[in-house]
Amino acid sequence: MRGMKRPPKVSRGRPPVTALPTGPAPADASGPWVQLQAWTWHALVYRRMIGCVAPGVQAGQIVDVFDKQGAFMARGLFHPTSQIAVRILTRQREEIDEGFWTQRLAAAVALRERLNIEADSDAYRLVHAEGDGLSGLIAERLGDCIVCEIFSAGIARRIDLLAPLLAECLGPPRRLERPHEVGKNWRVFLRADEKIMRIERFRLPEQETPGPLVIREHGIRYRVDVQAGHKTGFFCDQRENRLRLSRYCRDAEVLDLCCYSGGFGLAAHCLGKARKVTSVDLDEHAVALARDNANLNQARIQTVQADAFIYLRQLIADGRQFDVVVLDPPKFCPTRGDLEDGIRKYRDLNRLALQVVRVGGILLSCSCSGLVQADEFRKLVLQAARPAGVTLQLLEQSGPGPDHPVMPDCPESSYLKAVWVRVTGRLPVPGGERSTPDEAD
Repeated sequence: MRGMKRPPKVSRGRPPVTALPTGPAPADASGPWVQLQAWTWHALVYRRMIGCVAPGVQAGQIVDVFDKQGAFMARGLFHPTSQIAVRILTRQREEIDEGFWTQRLAAAVALRERLNIEADSDAYRLVHAEGDGLSGLIAERLGDCIVCEIFSAGIARRIDLLAPLLAECLGPPRRLERPHEVGKNWRVFLRADEKIMRIERFRLPEQETPGPLVIREHGIRYRVDVQAGHKTGFFCDQRENRLRLSRYCRDAEVLDLCCYSGGFGLAAHCLGKARKVTSVDLDEHAVALARDNANLNQARIQTVQADAFIYLRQLIADGRQFDVVVLDPPKFCPTRGDLEDGIRKYRDLNRLALQVVRVGGILLSCSCSGLVQADEFRKLVLQAARPAGVTLQLLEQSGPGPDHPVMPDCPESSYLKAVWVRVTGRLPVPGGERSTPDEAD
């Protein structure tokens, strides 16, 4: 799952960030402020939208946002050099104090309690950034550990307040297998991507690494590496999709590409009673983790370290086919500048994967690129059928569970797309070999 590495890009250099212009304060301003040159309802205010700012306003400060005419619009976290200049927290003129943070965190926790995810898993998202009105913060429960992933200097400055408040809102940890037993304290671990820290200009404090961590999901156990693993260490967003996949897998031969810690393969084996499972990832650490998780569940799963593009071409050359194929690659489109190349990679990967699905078999194709819209990704998968020489049925389209809510003012936070198709037949293809030399590796 999204564990496949991408080749390094050649740096073309980035122009220096110029200071945002200052100007006279709006008549209604009473503290740090930002004035826009264009109206927006979006939860993220980009630098290009800024008209002027208050002199001396610093990274991480709370600012009032005014429109071009000087009318109050919102209040949020400011950053002078990030492309995201303001992360909106509220459209009201309310104090952003401890009471505000407590209310937002308590509301996020209340939603998860209402969903009753703990009946099946002790791994789920607690805070989904803009989706919970807490832009710049993602938090997940992983067993008795709260992992906070930080995306903004404003949140980093307040994490010593936010993390204990979140733990307090949750109450003491309870074990999934023995819910009446109450643990002592939550373990808390902070994460942030190096690129984000460089852009936002903050560093994480020194912290102890949590000890061994095992989570449970639908009866399957997973070891989680919260320090060196991808994102928070586990992909909670695919929880419902892993369960859904198992329904297609009885007596099936399953190929799980970009498997990361082996979630789809384990669901296919342990829940779906698949006949044979092969889990593939380019990342050596991911393959080792997937192998450990298979052993933890006494599951016989073949693990392979390989690039998905190269591995698929070899399978095609060998005439190998599977009943179920899963694609969950890394984010091919992290920025708008990556869109063209990323979409080409998605097309190529799906075209190759469809060629190794047996007639009557299932392809689950996923994208975690928020910049690629759901309709566009579905069309991309369906359009891969003709160059792959197959005909398809579209079965369904899904995403993450309801612990990943989305606000209308930030549709990008609905990032995960999952398209389910069934191969219904094969078409004659002139020249025989469908693989072409211009594929992205």
